Amino acid sequence: QVQLVESGGGLVQPGGSLRLSCAASGSIFSIFAMGWYRQAPGKQRELVAGLTSGGSTNYADFVKGRFTISRDNAKNTVYLQMNSLKPEDTAVYYCNADLLPAYLGPRRDYWGQGTQVTVSS
Repeated sequence: QVQLVESGGGLVQPGGSLRLSCAASGSIFSIFAMGWYRQAPGKQRELVAGLTSGGSTNYADFVKGRFTISRDNAKNTVYLQMNSLKPEDTAVYYCNADLLPAYLGPRRDYWGQGTQVTVSS
């Protein structure tokens, strides 16, 4: 079994910061990429930031310069440092991992349960 567990969401004022964490656990053979998506009420889920095992990153235009994705490979954990938060950043943030499980199974995407981020005064 593979699990992704997120933490770090909450309520923050505009201009504030939050740091999200996502730890992948279970029978994992290899992680190819990890990333963060978000979904606001009434909207589709969208990519926020991604990070490959080789260290390549990509960011959505709406977070460039404000958010930073990083990873601790030894802990199979990915982080999202969010600065200069805006009310429009309010959403449920989901962790994603493209990985190959250690048991007999295909390489595929896994998702966390989501963590709420609310930016409001």
